[in-house]
Amino acid sequence: MPTVAIPTPLHPRRRDTDVVIVGAGLAGLTAARRLTSSGLSVTVLEATDHVGGRMAGEHCDGYRLDHGTHLLNSAYPELARSLDLGDLELRPLSADVMVHADGRRYRMGAPGTPRAALGAALGAARSPIGRPWDKARLGANLARLASTPVERLLTRPELTTAEALNRRGIPAATVDGFLRPLLTALLNDSLLRTSSRVSDLVLRSYARGRLCLPAQGVGAVPLALAERLPAGTIRIGVEVTGIAADGVETAHHGRFGARAVVVATDSRSAAGLLPGLHAPEHHPVTTYYHVADTSPLAEPVLLLDATPGALVSHTLVLSEVDRSYAPSGALIASTVLGHRAAVPAEPAVREALAPLYDTDTSGWHFLTARHFAEALPAMPPPHVFRRPVRVLRGLYVCGDHRDTSSLQGALVSGRRAADAVLRDLGIAAPATPAAAMAA
Repeated sequence: MPTVAIPTPLHPRRRDTDVVIVGAGLAGLTAARRLTSSGLSVTVLEATDHVGGRMAGEHCDGYRLDHGTHLLNSAYPELARSLDLGDLELRPLSADVMVHADGRRYRMGAPGTPRAALGAALGAARSPIGRPWDKARLGANLARLASTPVERLLTRPELTTAEALNRRGIPAATVDGFLRPLLTALLNDSLLRTSSRVSDLVLRSYARGRLCLPAQGVGAVPLALAERLPAGTIRIGVEVTGIAADGVETAHHGRFGARAVVVATDSRSAAGLLPGLHAPEHHPVTTYYHVADTSPLAEPVLLLDATPGALVSHTLVLSEVDRSYAPSGALIASTVLGHRAAVPAEPAVREALAPLYDTDTSGWHFLTARHFAEALPAMPPPHVFRRPVRVLRGLYVCGDHRDTSSLQGALVSGRRAADAVLRDLGIAAPATPAAAMAA
């Protein structure tokens, strides 16, 4: 961990609050809620004009756009623990995913229960996983993942996901026809260089739960956390330029004194404030938004492209998830992976979507595109699942770059940082259900 100098004041400094949290993303808001619930005064400072960080949302011409390509999973234990899921009005995607390969589309089913693990739908005759025993093997493997405790998965030998799939003897047709496109969509990693332990956890959650989105978009998640904080806790448009264990300096708002400081920014910003902090590589993502007169797929199903070298990783008709995404027509969000220099022009994306949806896309209206250079922290092996959140007494750090690059990881890291603050201040942390400790 980096060494941070603590200035020695020439005179006592007034403390403005018990804890200053830098950043109003999921991790920072989770930490703030836990700390305020324990009776501490908290000030959250956010440099931008909104809360949510990478899980914010926006409107464009009346259409709701989710930043990035976030999908929630109902099996995330920390999600249910941190929020009232009823308030989020979660809208599940189809239990199946649809895969495009060899010029046609086919369905791959998801389990209704952990033991089911893709059983029935894997028998679909049109699946490229043609041999019955290969389908049965895939179903059995996912069933075992769904029922295996997290702690046991984390003791498995750690390789890249691509190496692990190869060494486990999974047939190439199974990998290329289902696992690779699915994991590419869930990890934003087309080369599958992600830790095999991480991908096992991702597949475990996929087999146990349902992919879903809030009715009001992914931005509803941070907003729900923010609404549970005392009035005046969050201050937006405040840029923090320096930190110490007893407060922070800002660009235009003076100094905020505190008993403890939590850095809850993205990894790059955190490393700027805490030199020497681990700063991972990131997976860049570009999301293209189109509007069609009618829906090209009349259900909320995630459509994956398994074609080698495919331009589009995955696509989804957001207005089929919830009608409120689009005031008229159908809103389609499509994801292209890669750095900005490799991002294709919009007409190429629209052309690539035609065979995926098996429809003429020439009349689709291009709404906008959003590029996120640091959409998701990379998690190559060896991946540290619980990086320390305590830098030193009075100074802490959290974010999905301290756990796993997911909503689950962000929420868990925020809780861990808050608990570290409470321990150092001698305050008992609220009880945490055992189920919420899973990654």
